[in-house]
Amino acid sequence: MLKLRRGIVTATDSLRVRIGEEERVAWADESLVGEIREGDELILNTEAQDLGLGSGGFDIVHVNLTRGLDAPGAAEAAALKLNYTSLQHPVEPVEALEGGGVDRRIPGLVLSLHGQLAPAAWAAGRARDDLRVGYIQTSGGALPGSLSNDVAELRRLGLICGHITAGAAYGGELEAVTVVGALQAAAGKLGWDAVIAGPGPGIVGSGTELGHGGIEVLEVAHASLMLGVDTLLAPRMSSSDPRPRHRGLSHHTETVLRMLLGRVRVPAPAPRGVDSSLDELRQACGDRHEIWPRGVAIDEYAVSGLPTTHMGREIAEDRLFFAAALASGDALASATLAELAA
Repeated sequence: MLKLRRGIVTATDSLRVRIGEEERVAWADESLVGEIREGDELILNTEAQDLGLGSGGFDIVHVNLTRGLDAPGAAEAAALKLNYTSLQHPVEPVEALEGGGVDRRIPGLVLSLHGQLAPAAWAAGRARDDLRVGYIQTSGGALPGSLSNDVAELRRLGLICGHITAGAAYGGELEAVTVVGALQAAAGKLGWDAVIAGPGPGIVGSGTELGHGGIEVLEVAHASLMLGVDTLLAPRMSSSDPRPRHRGLSHHTETVLRMLLGRVRVPAPAPRGVDSSLDELRQACGDRHEIWPRGVAIDEYAVSGLPTTHMGREIAEDRLFFAAALASGDALASATLAELAA
């Protein structure tokens, strides 16, 4: 059963709610539950914070009893998101929008983690600032499109030109019923030059080979390959993750490379001396996938003002994670220029 509790809002600038005698951190998706004001009575899902989860460790507003029960609703809808749940709501799918551009081939970069988005988008923009690179948010991590501060900042800076939430993800600037539909719309009616696709913040995990949100990469890459897209896979790599399965080349990326039904290109930071993690990547790619070494401007990114921490580790502690993401963005820009010149 849902773990739902009543609470009273005590602060809205960084939402805080009093539940019983305890004041707690909370988050509200106002696109679903409406405006929240101090003193409002809320129903909150408290499961994540009670379990002490690292990502998603806050209470989530389910409904605002004070002012959230009078929404007029839509007159009609082409589709529902979160369908057959108590949070189902109508959307206009991007697949059904009229007009716009000409179908063409654009490259796509598939992310393993949301933390790769900012450095990848920054590196693509650094390589060429006039490219229209958009972001497709998939399942595997947080589903609400409004949860990511990174997306909001990248949009503000013009480093991504649009945000589609696809499949179970919802609440982006545009909605897509499927990932493949989002990819097709990006290349056609939306006129993007390139796509970055991957999960929202946080990731579902069980510590097993297949039971984690990162396996979504497999489905997204297959959708991209099916459309004939030049498909790049951003490898998840780390020089300091305390978990052996994620140190060096993550088992998430290794598993996806093994299971892919088609050939992808895997950008990687150009080696500086002996680097065992790149040896792991070469072994995982074998003869099936192409490694694409790229130079990275990691010190320049470190002072860009964009996020420089990953799972609590600063960029100086885990340069490999950021270097791999930066290499992927740089490669996406090069692949885009090649397609535009073709």
